[in-house]
Amino acid sequence: MTPLEPAESHVTFRRPLPSISGAVKSQDRSPLVNPRDEELVASAQKGERRAFEELVERHKQKAYHIAFGFARDREDAKDLSQDAFLKAFANLKNFDGRSSFYTWFYRILVNLCLDYKRRQKRAPADEFDETVEHQMDPSHEPKTARTPDQHVLAGQLSRKVGSALEALPAKQRTVFILRNHQGLSIKEIAETMETAEGTVKVHLHRAVMALRQSLAEFA
Repeated sequence: MTPLEPAESHVTFRRPLPSISGAVKSQDRSPLVNPRDEELVASAQKGERRAFEELVERHKQKAYHIAFGFARDREDAKDLSQDAFLKAFANLKNFDGRSSFYTWFYRILVNLCLDYKRRQKRAPADEFDETVEHQMDPSHEPKTARTPDQHVLAGQLSRKVGSALEALPAKQRTVFILRNHQGLSIKEIAETMETAEGTVKVHLHRAVMALRQSLAEFA
């Protein structure tokens, strides 16, 4: 397996950020020490582009990995995460603080990913174990080298898990990715998907049961 290159998770906009309606010229201000997301949003809404760039830096890694979990393709995942940031920037004036910026942004990203999936008959067959290994640390490397047999088994398991995940209904797949790949809480997932926490738990339970059944031969 080839690890994800750090550059693959780096978000670089291919076109300039759109202007925020009603924004004023950025003023030179002393930087806040460890500002909260909401403080950065408030600054960005006043026209301070650097504040939004800091939000991108904070969330681009997770955004890329969430998109990759849906797209199964590096370039498509990069495009989806970029599009999500661009859409968030263009609509920043509509952020009212009723939810966290984190939840608001990831709702935009997930909706874009779901639209992408609806346009695709089947996602590219990329190696699933890349997502699993790099969800915690992109520089992760196994402590011991795999034997040839272990490589074969890992590849078979990788493809089987990827196929099983792709076979899940969209909402079950979304909940599973957000919970197990990105570590979002049930409450955060419910807010992101705009649904009840109980519904999220049902989707997650069904997804886990389906995946266990699909992977029974590797137990």
